[in-house]
Amino acid sequence: MARWWGNCRIGCGILDPAVGHRARQAQREQIAFYVFEADMNSTELTRHNERHIPGGVVSSPRKVTPAINFAGARGAWMWDLEGNRYLDYHAAFAPHILGHNHPVVAEAVRQVLAGGISLYGSGTNEQEGRLAELLCTHVEAVDKVDLCTTGTEASMAALRIARAATGRDHVIVMQGGFNGSHNDVACNVLTPVEVIGPRVSPGEYPYAALGAGVPEVHRELVHNINFNDLESVRYVCEQHPVAALITEPILQNIGLVKPAPGYLQGLRDLADEYGFLLVFDEVKTGFRYCVGAYSQLRGVKADLVYFAKALASGYPLSAVGGRREYMDLCADQDAGRRVMVAGAYSGHPVSVAAALATIDLLLAEEGQAYRQLERLGRLAQEGIEGQLARRGLAATVVREGSAFCVYFMDHAPVDWHDLALHHDFDLDVAVRQAMIRRGVYFFPVATKQCSISLAHSEEEIETTVSAFGQALDEAIPVS
Repeated sequence: MARWWGNCRIGCGILDPAVGHRARQAQREQIAFYVFEADMNSTELTRHNERHIPGGVVSSPRKVTPAINFAGARGAWMWDLEGNRYLDYHAAFAPHILGHNHPVVAEAVRQVLAGGISLYGSGTNEQEGRLAELLCTHVEAVDKVDLCTTGTEASMAALRIARAATGRDHVIVMQGGFNGSHNDVACNVLTPVEVIGPRVSPGEYPYAALGAGVPEVHRELVHNINFNDLESVRYVCEQHPVAALITEPILQNIGLVKPAPGYLQGLRDLADEYGFLLVFDEVKTGFRYCVGAYSQLRGVKADLVYFAKALASGYPLSAVGGRREYMDLCADQDAGRRVMVAGAYSGHPVSVAAALATIDLLLAEEGQAYRQLERLGRLAQEGIEGQLARRGLAATVVREGSAFCVYFMDHAPVDWHDLALHHDFDLDVAVRQAMIRRGVYFFPVATKQCSISLAHSEEEIETTVSAFGQALDEAIPVS
């Protein structure tokens, strides 16, 4: 086990975005950090856990190279078992919008634990009611909301509601999108073009499961098309009774593939024309760009929307909400129409407390947090673009607020086929691994987004930009 102690002056940590620059600097100089000893190093721990856990990790996407295992994190930094520290841009697949272990969120959780509040498993409580009211107030698409534990659970609930509301079974999903690990949607993310074939429009692609064990009947009900392709939506709807189209409004599991102008509104119009429910997966986009949904920033209202990740600063919580007539199916008096959305840990008081504290911080000073995140994101983008330009590299930085991705291609991708055919995946991974060797943790899988938190400082962004230039020089052989 790791043993932690110590206090020192160091330029990292969690800073309150509501205070001024001078006060933040004073906080920075007094931030605690942790020094520790560990009984096992990363290699030993991996070997130990492989004897007891399939693959050695409890969630398969976490198994990457290099196999670094972490012992603690605070603010913008993580420490591995060997005591090395890393400036974190992975953010555990993006929930840590405030940084790791934000003191306000941690205090809210401590109060729940100290106050005797428990998971009762019967009735309702004030905290979940407060959170539901906040979500209904700040998310335009949400008249009513239910709480779950994971994004996958919320995705399952949304599709179940859509099928009950429409009396249909078929679902449209996006090639390159990830909407959970259940059978209907666990497919077609980083699928090789050799597997799905060349681009077709209008048309669809074969169901490429992310793993074994998916019944054939599920594959028959799911239709994969490319993002930004309205004609293929129409194509599927003309052939099948579609209950729902589910998509991230920005594809953020292959970096950031943005919607083309008019695309999201086009989906809304097609949903109205063909009678399917438009479902926005805002697990990654929700609360990262505003208190609420990215889609509402674009003026498009989904029928159903669901959140996780940044909603509760990394605590296990998700929410699914939408139009009243659809959400009320979850409590319909007719058992034949009633949709079951249930979970023993739904609305766990620890996670709800974390969400309430997170939203309060993000709402402070009329959204000052998002203005700060935009500044940091712009600084990172401009710095990285400068490093690329100085080396004459054909590469593109795509950014939305505090999330960004570097594509080693001469334009921003519009869909999976565009990305798969033009991006240099090997160079992407080489640069990420070179960044990690310099103490900057870019998740070492090609096209995965980088996420900036409120704990990052301008100085740390500048350090990152400098490391990126060095990583480019290491990763690109000198001719």
